[in-house]
Amino acid sequence: MTDKSTQDIDALIAMMAKLPGLGPRSARRAVLQMIRKRALLLTPLADLMQSVAATARECLNCGNIGTSDICAICSSDKRGNGILCVVEDVADLWAMERAGGFKGRYHVLGGTLSALDSIGPEQLRIPKLIDRINAEDITEVILALNATVDGQTTAHYIADQLESRVRLTSLAQGVPIGGELDYLDEGTITAALNARKQI
Repeated sequence: MTDKSTQDIDALIAMMAKLPGLGPRSARRAVLQMIRKRALLLTPLADLMQSVAATARECLNCGNIGTSDICAICSSDKRGNGILCVVEDVADLWAMERAGGFKGRYHVLGGTLSALDSIGPEQLRIPKLIDRINAEDITEVILALNATVDGQTTAHYIADQLESRVRLTSLAQGVPIGGELDYLDEGTITAALNARKQI
């Protein structure tokens, strides 16, 4: 579509295509569906997007996204159990919350250390993490970082900075629930062997 009457629709499709998981075709289908169901989808979505754009902010304490300066997790007395889970980004925090197994607080780094991309500790929220360890009654830090080279480099750096200050743990790695060995890569199998436990 290049018609002047469709410029706004084309711009919406192009903007939607920039979202993760949506390419030009998926964005086109999504926009067409929203236009067809304008009252049910498009108008409420536009209103919600405007509201979120006006109210969404980063938690000053942990880096989570919410609508207040301090998120509900950080302000909850029930979550102040001395355990802090360090994650790479907000999507990881939300994934942990969906699982429902963690009842402590979080710290979002905002990425990982990367020499190639010139990302050092100061570009991340690592200094803020160290400040929180010093200021709050933290007894354990769980390093829940991705099992990538940059994730592991970041975990080692943080472990060095916090050594002997708090108990440091990391998430177990290995065979997922429901996983079949034949479909796993060698690194996952090796990690599972190294993290084996008595039954």
